[in-house]
Amino acid sequence: MNIISEELKAHFLRLYSIAFTDDNFHHLELKMLYDFAKERGVPKENLDALLLNPTEVIATIPEETHQKITYLYQLSQMIWADGKVDDNERNALKKYIKLFGFEEGNVEELSDYLLHVVKENISLENVLKEL
Repeated sequence: MNIISEELKAHFLRLYSIAFTDDNFHHLELKMLYDFAKERGVPKENLDALLLNPTEVIATIPEETHQKITYLYQLSQMIWADGKVDDNERNALKKYIKLFGFEEGNVEELSDYLLHVVKENISLENVLKEL
């Protein structure tokens, strides 16, 4: 059984949560969530168990900037999974940017940037290099 860190569990729950933000849980969002888990070596059964028992997770915030950007990039990917961004999703992303400790004055710009790069299919690797 693969052990998932509390930080990663919290990230999966944030991804799951943001998928519901527009009141339309699209099948591509669910697929993306499971793809993210697979990329990290997390079996489907483990993700299923996490999603069924979310109250057992200690919400943690990543400490390193590259990890914060990675998670925010993936949240942006989840937002774009259904091909559109609504105000609730945009506001949720801004909430997570603030939660991750970015300066208030940078929240709007970082949110716009992340949504733009995901829309334009700019890779996470290139985003991390640029920042």
